[in-house]
Amino acid sequence: MSTRTYYDPLHQSITLNSSIPEEKMVMELIDSSPFQRLRRIKQLGPAYLTFHGAESSRFTHSLGVFHLARRSINHLTYFDPGLKNYKFILYGAALLHDLGHGPLSHTSEEIFKINHESWTAKLINSSEEITKILNKYGKENAKKISDLIQSRKTEKKLIISLISSQLDCDRLDYLMRDSYSTGARYGQLDIDRIISAMTIAPDGDLAIQPKGIMAVEHYLVIRNLMYRSVYNHRLNEVCNWLLEQIIETARKIGPNKLWADKSMSEWLWNYEKMSIESFLSNDDIVTGYHIHKWQYSCSKNLSDLCRRFINRDLLKALNISFFSLEKSLEVLAKARKLSEKYSIEPDISCGLREQIVKSYHPYKYGLRLWDGDKLQALEKASPLVDRLIEPDQSSWLIYPKEIENELKKEIEKLKIKPT
Repeated sequence: MSTRTYYDPLHQSITLNSSIPEEKMVMELIDSSPFQRLRRIKQLGPAYLTFHGAESSRFTHSLGVFHLARRSINHLTYFDPGLKNYKFILYGAALLHDLGHGPLSHTSEEIFKINHESWTAKLINSSEEITKILNKYGKENAKKISDLIQSRKTEKKLIISLISSQLDCDRLDYLMRDSYSTGARYGQLDIDRIISAMTIAPDGDLAIQPKGIMAVEHYLVIRNLMYRSVYNHRLNEVCNWLLEQIIETARKIGPNKLWADKSMSEWLWNYEKMSIESFLSNDDIVTGYHIHKWQYSCSKNLSDLCRRFINRDLLKALNISFFSLEKSLEVLAKARKLSEKYSIEPDISCGLREQIVKSYHPYKYGLRLWDGDKLQALEKASPLVDRLIEPDQSSWLIYPKEIENELKKEIEKLKIKPT
């Protein structure tokens, strides 16, 4: 027997015991090269340019998700002892749920046009190293786990809810972890209360006991605050927009005129048919190296974009959510015109970033309360949760600082202009 302990800033000791088969599987998965790659992918993408402490990795987060999944199922086994038979599937899915993230995490989905869940499923099914480990501990474990992650298919509803729902172990960990690493003090979840309030509804799916309603309300409010203050922070929007422009510009230049190594070439120009080897070869280090090299590209646009990102010479961003889409496009046109006046290329300095965030989806794997007698939707029992259903929309105008004063005057004119 051997044990291994990971000391986590949130969860303290995460200890694995090789004499427990499902934990031995987890140890082997952690040691695999596809999982070790997650050490080289930042949890919050380019948010480190806004929040200097945001340096944690997908590796760290994935360990945290496994830890919370283990705690949750050990608690829920009290209500259904048969759940212990699903630990291999739950542990594998919790640990590997982010295996298919590209460089800079969710940012790569926007800039490279990939889907991390699809790639996670593909890697679980096609990476010889991962598949061999999973299937060693149960026939077709790899397929069962990939089906759960990509299609929410599994024999036990509750296992799905612990991996993908509005109170899953993924969200619980990332809200606490992202709050901790960014220095935002919102993410102080009462995780002990939330887990202890988990129960099983008559249909076999996850439910919350009434004693946990305030802890869950708090969690949902925190999620709303984290989106508004961290994930959709104006400078984070600027950084993501810059990265989009860098990759889009690189793609337009083409493989004959722009240097890129073999894996990056596939990510840029053959991403729909990318090999697993090329996918796994790319991470934050590789992408960062290319952006660094492209500072010296013969393309002035690409060079300027890369220098801005590397040197954190960021563009400005202004919240124009109060405008209609038509007015927002009018403001963008004015920003482009002013940029040209100052001999600044508008294609790489002016843009719009729009986001719609819904803190709670009543019909998208919504939460239920179960008191042993009555099962009801959470929003029916909580006016606070009901209010969180309303979507929060943000619209950011991105522009160069040189035009700021004139642009704001133009916007003021539009504000008072009759519609």
